[in-house]
Amino acid sequence: MTQPIFLVGPRGCGKSTVGLELARACQSEFVDTDHWLQTHAGHSIAEIVEKEGWDSFRSRETATLEAVTAPSTIVATGGGIILADYNRQFMREKGVVIYLCAPVSTLVERLEAFPEEGQRPTLTGKPISEEVSEVLAERDALYREAAHHVVDASQSPDQVVNHIVTVLRLARAS
Repeated sequence: MTQPIFLVGPRGCGKSTVGLELARACQSEFVDTDHWLQTHAGHSIAEIVEKEGWDSFRSRETATLEAVTAPSTIVATGGGIILADYNRQFMREKGVVIYLCAPVSTLVERLEAFPEEGQRPTLTGKPISEEVSEVLAERDALYREAAHHVVDASQSPDQVVNHIVTVLRLARAS
């Protein structure tokens, strides 16, 4: 694998977990755009949004996407990276985009089991199940538009990685 692989999807779909495992399986580098951005900014996403606003954060997110895109790299993206037309087109042109798709109930269960306090501010101010449902309804079409492949992410990380490896192998063979 030489093209970068971009994992897209909502919070809780497993982009970071699956991305790490996929990088091991493909003997590739792994980068999480949210972690990279926070490390280089010296602030959490919540702090950036609070001080500079969402537009500034989204600009930083695009700059991060460009900075981390490299051959043989698995890139776990932030859930909202697909909101910008530029980002969707950039990922499609520069690599392979995989949408880790999971039902709202799975996403909520994972987010409640592993809350990332301060990681991301609430997008709607509503309870987590309502927010996840609303955000997914708004973004699902954008994830699908960006994706070369849609993978069921409701399974275990190992199963999801095996599915992705199979999908990539089949795509290369055709």
